[in-house]
Amino acid sequence: MQTSFSLQTRGPGLYEFTAQLAAWLKAQAPRHDGLLTLMVRHTSASLLIQENADPDVQVDLNAFLQRLVPRTSDPSMAYLTHTYEGPDDMPAHIKAALLPVSLSIPVQSGVMRLGTWQGIYLFEHRDRPHSREIAAHFAVSRV
Repeated sequence: MQTSFSLQTRGPGLYEFTAQLAAWLKAQAPRHDGLLTLMVRHTSASLLIQENADPDVQVDLNAFLQRLVPRTSDPSMAYLTHTYEGPDDMPAHIKAALLPVSLSIPVQSGVMRLGTWQGIYLFEHRDRPHSREIAAHFAVSRV
């Protein structure tokens, strides 16, 4: 089973979409075991499984990556040559190269086997709003 999820972002940060995935699995495979594979279809965004209890975790992760890979207008990034799409573009590609762009999540009886405080996030790395697409594939286990 395959589908796509479209997420609207408002700039850099983490956007949780665990509930949308859970609803799709419940509708498509309510009693099936298998593997859910996700892939973001963009080169300047990432996917993460991360804590969803304290929103400060997402704030701190975003702040850390902004310090680790600043905009090309920062003097420390003067060596970068891909700058014509804006000062946030090449840093966004670097962040996407460092973080996962696909995830594999076990599913049991139609429910993702996430930990108690885990959620699934799109990590937007660009400054302006974007429409991001995540491809999803659920493969049913044959036992």
